[in-house]
Amino acid sequence: MKIAVYPGSFDPVTNGHLDIIERAAGVFDKVIVSILQNTSKKPMFSMEEKVYLLQRVTKHLDNVEIDYFSGLLVNYMKNKKANVIIKGLRAVSDFEYEFQMALMNNKLEPNIETLFMMTSSKYSYLSSSIVKEVGKLGGCLKELVPDEIINEILRKIKNEGGEQNGNPITN
Repeated sequence: MKIAVYPGSFDPVTNGHLDIIERAAGVFDKVIVSILQNTSKKPMFSMEEKVYLLQRVTKHLDNVEIDYFSGLLVNYMKNKKANVIIKGLRAVSDFEYEFQMALMNNKLEPNIETLFMMTSSKYSYLSSSIVKEVGKLGGCLKELVPDEIINEILRKIKNEGGEQNGNPITN
């Protein structure tokens, strides 16, 4: 069984992430979308919220599992008996950092490969940071994130004081 892991912060999951998940699910027997617990960052969504949002948007994919981890990715991969890391690339600027990480992971565990997948061109500008910024400034999130989670994202932004210039964030 070919098992791949797609790691990331998914804060929140975007249509670009979902594009990579769906395509990877078509290539591998099992894809584990695993949320990195990064204590150096202050995420907008809790781990439980991220798991819930990812489960909602991937429920149509029978071979996709949602999980989370901390520590070295290669250790997590060995524990899951996975041998391929999926990394989505939006632009050349992503490649340098991801290439460096792929080389380090290969140094730590030579039996684990990294597969780079280019995102669809319609999502090449998209990131979780941009989604949060657009939402905080009252912009429309349609076509940036899956429709079924837009309200949760807007609610979270509003609850965290995401109003700008006295205008409430609306759909």
